[in-house]
Amino acid sequence: MIMRAVVQRVKFSSVTVGGEVIGEIGRGLNILLGIKEDDTEADMDYIIQKIVNLRIFEDEAGKMNRSLLDAGGELLIVSQFTLYGDCRKGRRPSFIRSGPVEAAKAKYERFVEKIQEQPVAKIAYGQFQADMDVAILNDGPVTLLLDSEKQF
Repeated sequence: MIMRAVVQRVKFSSVTVGGEVIGEIGRGLNILLGIKEDDTEADMDYIIQKIVNLRIFEDEAGKMNRSLLDAGGELLIVSQFTLYGDCRKGRRPSFIRSGPVEAAKAKYERFVEKIQEQPVAKIAYGQFQADMDVAILNDGPVTLLLDSEKQF
């Protein structure tokens, strides 16, 4: 049971499906979220709390001491099953750990419900299982990896 997220501090981020922008944010965090069938509420809660409370925004002294909530930042959540791609054997990744689409979609929808409970200035989303174009203007760049098993 590991939920994974790639957290990127951004100046701007958007997601486009079929030529139409369906979600965009200004200064904040772009989250690429990997969900598996057996992820639990505890996995979701851990990742959500890390996302909104990581102190990765600069304060007045230029130190990374402010969280997304402190900075009034925005959030873009993009589901990305390829975070579970296993590349250890051969040349083609295996996505077997991603689990069945229906179960992952239900977990993603639950994650969306839970993150909406956070006092974030703006939350935007990609579209589950869509072919998305994601524009990311990294700030820093600051990119962090999270997983609910705390492997990194």
